[in-house]
Amino acid sequence: MHVGCRGGGGGRMECSWKTVLLLVCASLGVQYTAIRTLRDSLSGPCHGGVYHCQSRQPKDSRWRALCDDSMLPMEMSATASRRHILLFTTTRSGSSFTGQLFNQHPGIFYVFEPLYHVQQAFTNSSSRLRRALDRRALLGAYRDLLLNLYTCDLRFLENYIRPEPQEHITGSFFRRSSSRALCSNPVCPEGGEGASGGQPDETWCPKKCGALNLTLASMACLSRGHVAIKTVRVPEVGDLRTLTEDPRLDLRIVHLVRDPRAILASRMMAFSEQFRAWKIWNATGRKPRYVDLSQITSTCRDMAESAETGLQRPAWLRGRYLLVRYEDLALNPAEKARELYKFVGLEMDENVRSWIAQNTNNSVPSTSEWNYKYSTTRDSKATAESWRLRLGFDIVRTLQTLCNDTLSLLGYRVVHSVADLRNMSNSLVEPRTFQTLL
Repeated sequence: MHVGCRGGGGGRMECSWKTVLLLVCASLGVQYTAIRTLRDSLSGPCHGGVYHCQSRQPKDSRWRALCDDSMLPMEMSATASRRHILLFTTTRSGSSFTGQLFNQHPGIFYVFEPLYHVQQAFTNSSSRLRRALDRRALLGAYRDLLLNLYTCDLRFLENYIRPEPQEHITGSFFRRSSSRALCSNPVCPEGGEGASGGQPDETWCPKKCGALNLTLASMACLSRGHVAIKTVRVPEVGDLRTLTEDPRLDLRIVHLVRDPRAILASRMMAFSEQFRAWKIWNATGRKPRYVDLSQITSTCRDMAESAETGLQRPAWLRGRYLLVRYEDLALNPAEKARELYKFVGLEMDENVRSWIAQNTNNSVPSTSEWNYKYSTTRDSKATAESWRLRLGFDIVRTLQTLCNDTLSLLGYRVVHSVADLRNMSNSLVEPRTFQTLL
């Protein structure tokens, strides 16, 4: 049986998904079990790693680029180790900023919050079905999607993206613009490197690139040496154990934590309606009866339990877990970035160094609410403890009671007066080294 590609409507090149995986994986030497099975069962036009679709549709630059050997990562070989990186954290912990340290590396395929689609699909299901979908089912769906994304099967997302993609094309991929790989060649020939030569923004990427072709995205993923994913939706590191033990993956978990008081202050600014009661409390000094303390309490509990698990270095996590405080990263971004890359076993690319230099000393405020919520350009040193000038002491005191164990474990000092809170000359971040690499 001969498996190939054919010209589609409007001059598009159409290849079966099996053909795409077979050809690209054969070129890269990726030896996943599913791909080996597929390769054994099909005889395609890939002889010695040569992609023959090129001659059929030379005008389609997206496919032609993937046929070019220069598209293949230099460090990949049949025996090279493909890194799978997970930036594991909670909302408003500086993860958009930290994720860029991986997104800027040309050899890393970075995806921003793909688990959003799973959460939305579960949330939007019927009430009867939703009652049947317990926490275990949701976490199982999260893990299944992560595994498929790490093996570059982005079309697995079609199970969750709504509206459902047509012919593997979608205009509803969450925060596509946060991934350079999804806004540049070969996925988006018109994208280049962004309007300003840097990170794509939320405006021009969808306009220039159009809807996302998940087949091309999967091929672009395979053409890069490594995959990094950011998520704020997995509660505890223990929920990831099956992935750390999966022989198909070389998973490295970067656990990003932040002072819970800073997390709350950031959530209050970014999600104003959701935290309206907190904002009233902060403005008036009087606590409304309907303030929900459960969310921040859960955040502290999950953060502490994950850190305790990681610091105990169980066999299934040993060498695969690194605890990073956002405040340390903000204070010394270049140094901490080097530590991150040492942990994942990769060289830090010059693009990453340049991005750090250009994006960690910017005090210009964002002009849009969207960009503010997910901004990665900031004066990192100034913002690390700026929450102390925004939160009222009564709220801070309440959080310190709720999150006392978490603050102590992670090395955050408590304050006992308004004067202590506002005294910015005394940092509330204790010098601390977390030994978790052995």
